[in-house]
Amino acid sequence: MNAEQLNQGLLDFIESSPTPFHAVEQIKSRLVAQGFTELKETEAWTIQRQQGYFVTRNDSSIIAFRLGQGDLASEGMHFLGAHTDSPCLKVKPNADIVRFGYHQVGVEVYGGVLLNPWFDRALSLAGKVSVLTMDDQVEHCLIDFKHPIGMIPSLAIHLDREANQKRTVNPQTDMPVILGLSENLSSFNDVVMAQISKEHPHLKAKRLLDHELSFYDAQKGEVHGINNDFLSAARLDNLLSCYIGLEALLASFGSQHSLFVFNDHEEVGSESAVGAAGPMLTDCLKRLVPDHESFVRLIQHSFMMSADNAHALHPNYPAKHDDKHGPMLGQGPVLKINAKQRYASNTETQSYFRALCERLGVPVQSFVVRADMACGSTIGPITATELGVKTLDIGVPTWAMHSIRETAGTKDCEWAFKALVGFFNRQ
Repeated sequence: MNAEQLNQGLLDFIESSPTPFHAVEQIKSRLVAQGFTELKETEAWTIQRQQGYFVTRNDSSIIAFRLGQGDLASEGMHFLGAHTDSPCLKVKPNADIVRFGYHQVGVEVYGGVLLNPWFDRALSLAGKVSVLTMDDQVEHCLIDFKHPIGMIPSLAIHLDREANQKRTVNPQTDMPVILGLSENLSSFNDVVMAQISKEHPHLKAKRLLDHELSFYDAQKGEVHGINNDFLSAARLDNLLSCYIGLEALLASFGSQHSLFVFNDHEEVGSESAVGAAGPMLTDCLKRLVPDHESFVRLIQHSFMMSADNAHALHPNYPAKHDDKHGPMLGQGPVLKINAKQRYASNTETQSYFRALCERLGVPVQSFVVRADMACGSTIGPITATELGVKTLDIGVPTWAMHSIRETAGTKDCEWAFKALVGFFNRQ
């Protein structure tokens, strides 16, 4: 897969994945098309070597794996971790706000959202809904409006002369999304029910029971720059890693024990049944190696690579980076390093990745946060703590992380893909 195909595939994947539920649905479809078999956590598993399998939880987290011919406990596995969720605005349960002739929707901030870029954007809505059917059954399904249905308009500068110097955003009062004129709308639930009937007429839904819906940027992602150096889209953090990891596993030989785990809820701390701090990965591995001693041997022979976007040096704000550790777009994947273990990389795992990339002809950069600034984190330290597996944190350099629209380098996607294929092939 060349760079152009990879970048277009990424943009198509992101467009089809406005929520973690949709991302997992897309990943499942791609895996099934490549011969992978779905497993259910509620059923007994029968695993065959060199056959691909996947399992989901909550429809928002997914694990896929393929076993080679060797002994699992003796050889270990190569794990790749990423996350399916992104910062966004989630609709509150009692969503309707009607005032001054406008119908608005109350939202709750999910994750560390950079709020200002959400203003004056055409927003669409997607997520998971639960309904009561005509025969009184509870059913769940996904919906995606796909077209713009809302907006959060800015306050004109004439009414706030110091907006460019002092304007702050109150997520409770400033962020409700305007759907339209109140005279033309009955309730938010009615809007959702109409969409369910449109997308899933076979359900014969009688009443909306609950929902987990998120607004998202309706503008499509695109490649840009005078020489097409950049790729901008919503949710690059961290659907970029999910897509590249998926394609890398499918492009690998399949002779080695390989697995990816894409967790939900990373942006809010990972502490859930489907987050990296939860038991999903451990539950899966213990079903593959139920004996405790063999399980410990498996973990100690394994290697975990956590892939999550890295902060690229912004040319307008160079002082926000350490002089020697400011990753550049277009210069290759980034080793993420932190002395306080906010990233799980250490000299053993870092040297492995450097040597791997050198063999593959892939450039490598390093990111270390300024010593006078706080450092973010990833699922890497969480998984390392839960399993005891040696772990490395890497990522593709990105501008405007946690904005409604983020930017990466088109070359970096190809280099990261090449490195992950080598990782799954144990090159």
